Amino acid sequence: MIELFTTEKLKSLYPKVKAFMETELYPVELQMVNGPWAETKTLLDEIRAKAKALGLWAPYLSEEEGGLGLSMAEFGQISEILGATPLGHYVLNCQAPDIGNIELLHQFASNGLKEQFLVPLMNGEIRSCFAMTEPEFAGSNPVNLGTTAVLDGSEYVINGHKWFTTAADGAAFTIVMAVTNPEANPYERASMIVVPLDNPGFENVRNISIMGEAGGGYMSHSEVRFTNCRVPRSNLIGEEGTGFMLAQQRLGPGRIHHCMRWIGICERAFDMMCNRAASRELRGGKKLGHQQTIQNWIAESRAEINASRYMVLHAAHKMDLEGSKAARMEISTIKFYVADVLMKVLDRAVQVHGALGITDDTLLSFWYRHERGARIYDGPDEVHKSSLAKSILKGYGI
Repeated sequence: MIELFTTEKLKSLYPKVKAFMETELYPVELQMVNGPWAETKTLLDEIRAKAKALGLWAPYLSEEEGGLGLSMAEFGQISEILGATPLGHYVLNCQAPDIGNIELLHQFASNGLKEQFLVPLMNGEIRSCFAMTEPEFAGSNPVNLGTTAVLDGSEYVINGHKWFTTAADGAAFTIVMAVTNPEANPYERASMIVVPLDNPGFENVRNISIMGEAGGGYMSHSEVRFTNCRVPRSNLIGEEGTGFMLAQQRLGPGRIHHCMRWIGICERAFDMMCNRAASRELRGGKKLGHQQTIQNWIAESRAEINASRYMVLHAAHKMDLEGSKAARMEISTIKFYVADVLMKVLDRAVQVHGALGITDDTLLSFWYRHERGARIYDGPDEVHKSSLAKSILKGYGI
């Protein structure tokens, strides 16, 4: 915990969550990430039940909704603990993309959609996914979409091609971003619509192989198609043409969630790197940790992780006080900065482990494979840097 951002609630909760992760998940995490999803899910369901019984469920939800009612800054610090193990967020039901969909439905969905989709999602009875990115268009610009939703009487007819629809395999529904108002300005053309995945017009084409691993269930990214996919008009979230605005609402908190998870990964990789440096003997009692290059990596990693944590919690605190829009510059900054630190720390940890680091005998290869996308999704580094620079330069008259 960071004293500057500590609360009485956090002082009580933090050690409980940390102990739960270390006791329940650490001993089985390699088995879970390297095994079939069906076996992993069975084990995770048992751990989830324990988390509920201990009162650790859904820390971001209000207490009235079965959660712990944490602020963004409080949840950020819990999120770091959860991020230190690959399925930590999942066992407390605060994993992406579900947490983003929950926030979206909670704020903007009708009561009917909430009852049908939000309540079972908050309870962990079902999973969901989010279909926005398309292979035919640059994902960094969500105003460019080929997927359409045409109103036909009381139904939308959806046609389109999406990919990197995370966790679609086995999900109960998706929120799809589709063009409903093609003649409107670019930022008011699209809408968000809930589509149950048992719809005959929906096809999960494949789980995309990520650096050699297609995964399964929650731990997968799908290519999907919508072909004359019909859903009731009442499945629209909010108003027609507000899809881009809703996407921005979803992405602000999502970037905080990602960054704190990445810091958790960094801390775990850092610990593994230090243990390896202190135990691996080169010759005659000389350890890896005696090498100046290794010492430099350890020092640089410690400084970069600490800096990342303060930056993210500052952004989360500002979001708590003033909202996502007011914190947009801070959010852009942490997105590219922390993603870069994540890859640096992981790469150093892999190098310190030598050949062991590229095997699946540790978590490092799993994270290296799956987290390289951190510098791409939710806006590539280059877009965030450009956006931040433009905002800064406005103060200089350009």
